[in-house]
Amino acid sequence: MKKVLLALSLLIFASLACNALTQPGISNAVNTPNAVNPPKNILYQDDFSDPNSGWPSVSDADKSAQYSNGQYLMQAIAAKQDIWAHPGQNFDNVSITVDATKSGGAENNDFGIVCRYKDNNNFYFFLVSSDGYQAIGKYVEGNFSYLSADKMQPTTADKSGTATNSLRADCNGSTLTLYANGQMLSTTTDPSFTMGDVGLMVGTFEEPNVSIQFDNFVVTKP
Repeated sequence: MKKVLLALSLLIFASLACNALTQPGISNAVNTPNAVNPPKNILYQDDFSDPNSGWPSVSDADKSAQYSNGQYLMQAIAAKQDIWAHPGQNFDNVSITVDATKSGGAENNDFGIVCRYKDNNNFYFFLVSSDGYQAIGKYVEGNFSYLSADKMQPTTADKSGTATNSLRADCNGSTLTLYANGQMLSTTTDPSFTMGDVGLMVGTFEEPNVSIQFDNFVVTKP
């Protein structure tokens, strides 16, 4: 069974998200360490080859987020919790893509993209799982809810095991859309947030120790 509520995890992982806020970031800037002339529609990108590019590097008994071999490795170590990290940017309408690969832990997990992050209590999230579920949701004043359905819904678009999933989240006006491997999974509308940071999210359910490696994080105009 997929868990329906993740709200209790917010307090557990406040330290990771807050740590991310202390990292350097340039509002509405392009971070392109390996690109000389990036396309004009790219607002921000990171291939995680530079460990000083602005994402948090933190670790404790419950969680970890680190640059690792040219990727960004996030580990949700304890059960029934989510962690998120963000580079300190600020955008309104965006399309966010990233490659995500499970490097350890149960198939019963969740991982994906954060959009319009205001603070630890207010942001949108776009999640898939290795065992074939997906959802769009939000935190508002610390209160968790799914937006695309009342719980995570099954999908055949997600790749299981250690295969790489190419994820995309669109935040365009009040319209929110989630894609995996070129297939649209869910779309919904919500007016709660209009601007904020972008980021990544990883979570566990009953089984602990989920590790997800992220690469090729790109933010473009929708």
